[in-house]
Order: sequence, then structure tokens, then C-alpha cells
Amino acid sequence: MSDTNKPAELGEHIAAELDEHVTGHEVAHGELTVTIHRDRVEKVLRFLRDDPVCRFTTLIDICGVDWPNRADRFDVVYHLLSMHLNQRVRVVLATDEDTPIDSVVELFPAANWFEREAFDMYGILFDGHPDLRRILTDYGFHGHPLRKDFPLTGFTQVVYDEEAKRVVSEPVELVQEYRDFDFLSPWEGAKYVLPGDEKAEEGKA
Repeated sequence: MSDTNKPAELGEHIAAELDEHVTGHEVAHGELTVTIHRDRVEKVLRFLRDDPVCRFTTLIDICGVDWPNRADRFDVVYHLLSMHLNQRVRVVLATDEDTPIDSVVELFPAANWFEREAFDMYGILFDGHPDLRRILTDYGFHGHPLRKDFPLTGFTQVVYDEEAKRVVSEPVELVQEYRDFDFLSPWEGAKYVLPGDEKAEEGKA
């Protein structure tokens, strides 16, 4: 069995072969993470798929991470599987709200819906995607729900209108004020009388 089956040695191999494309690599909890330049994603993923040492032929997922205080606020994370090595690799790049990154649909057809989900949830743009539109929210939805600055209540809600006999979109209206929760155990930490407990006190009298 080749040493490249070990995550650390595999990372060294990838970094050596893709020197100008890779900015770093590390192994944490037995899993390899490779960080790359955002404009090299197509070349890197093609290498990981076709290189005889790697053979990462299965795209498991593409997801986003929002860091709103950074200039490049989004991390785009690709999870790949090599069934030949029984090994996984995580490829990470950073981008901002306005700069698209290359679509990898031609390399991995499964990326089609993953990229649409990242666009829908975070607003991450993919250049060359054949059909980049929302996939989980409604067509008229405003905003991107997994951004850290997206309000917890959202902007609009979809409800069934009895009079119109159809589904309509309307502004969100809260039915009650926000509530504060103390998260204490009602049996151990609560210092107030819970509903029904007053009956136990009456029984002692």
C-alpha cells in the first residue's frame, strides 16, 4: 500500500504537484484539507479526479461558510471521496459577494444542485453554471437565509390565502414579542413557581 494513502503524505503529494495552485494543506482529526486560490478550482479538482495517485472521482458535497467580517466573506468547501484510496479530501477557497468562481459541473455533474444550493443559501456566484437559480427557496424569495446577517424571521412568508384560493407571499408579522429563555432545568434551577406546583403546596397545609 502506498504511503500516499495516509492523509499527510497525500497532502504533500497534492501540494507538490499543484504548487502554484495550492496555498496550504493540513490534517486535522485524520482528514485532509487543501486550501487553494479561488481561480484555480477547476484545475485542482480535475487533478484530484484524474491523478492516478488521488482518483477522487466522487463529489460528495459543496457547501458555504459565512465570515461576514472578512473581505472575502465566504469559504466554499468541496468534499471529495476516493473509493480507490478509501480517503476523503476537503478543498477550501475564499471569495467575496461579487466575485464568481468557476463552476465544476462539467467535471462533476453532481455539482449542479450543490452549486445552486450554495447560491440560494449564501449568494455565492458560480461562473459557467448551466442554470444558476434558486433551488430551496421560492422564486420571489429575498435574501440568502444562511448568511449570518440574515434576520431570524426572514422578510416574507408564504401562506395559503383562503379568499384567493392560492398560495401568496406576504411580509412577516410576528404574533408575539420575542421571548427570553433562561434555559434552566425546571426541576433544579427555576426559582419561580411552575403552573400546577401551587397545588402541591396547598396539600402540605
